[in-house]
Amino acid sequence: MDMPSARQAIASNKDAWDQSAHLHTATDTWHALRNSVSDPGFSCLDPTLTGLLQAIGVAGKDVVQLCCNNGRETLSLFGLGARTAVGVDQSQGFLEQARELAALSPHDAQFIESDIHPLPPDLHERFDIALVTIGVLGWMPDVAQFMRHVASTLKPGGTLVIYETHPFLEVFDPRAPDPFLPASSYFQREPFVLQESIVYEGEGEVAGPTSYWYVHTLGEVINAAIGAQLQISHLQEYPHSNREELYDRYEHQPAQLPMCFTLTATKRPD
Repeated sequence: MDMPSARQAIASNKDAWDQSAHLHTATDTWHALRNSVSDPGFSCLDPTLTGLLQAIGVAGKDVVQLCCNNGRETLSLFGLGARTAVGVDQSQGFLEQARELAALSPHDAQFIESDIHPLPPDLHERFDIALVTIGVLGWMPDVAQFMRHVASTLKPGGTLVIYETHPFLEVFDPRAPDPFLPASSYFQREPFVLQESIVYEGEGEVAGPTSYWYVHTLGEVINAAIGAQLQISHLQEYPHSNREELYDRYEHQPAQLPMCFTLTATKRPD
């Protein structure tokens, strides 16, 4: 199979996200979000990300979340005291959900529809913190280019915060007969070709449009940040899962895998 160009992959992934959006509003998670987001202190952030953001200091800061999905994490930033919070995503379908949640929230978040290649000029050097969370890097054909665009949103001295799946976990297939046997190379450069809807709740697969998932090694992520003139100040790996439920089987093993990581980096002054 011929692999798509980066631009073709980005367009296919956008289409897949848009076509999958409606599946996420029929879940218990969505109804729980609608019922809880009106709380001024609402947060769906787990203890790992909450602790990291508290240590950095979100209170009084301007924060952007790149690839914000339905905006639940963007709205959670106000519970940590953010002055402003902006969510950016290329999926119109998920941004409609974000704006629906925002209308129920007492906070005034802004949501912008945009591909990150490139971002709108009015986001340039506007933020103290840029947040990237679970399930973002794998949709990016070029992680170095992605990191440069993320860095462009930060004021000099601003901080990038990443909380992502550990790329080593991508070596394993939780649906395989033996889910603990490596199923692909950590150094695979061609994307996984997916032909199913993008759903994160439960284990069911639903046939859907083609999308492309890229694995970037941890070294590539770090070098991409360095190449974007970001000075890394923190990198930590964890044995817990921050992704779909079917990955929970990899937790609490005698020979424990790295399952996720956090990284922070500061934009150097020009």
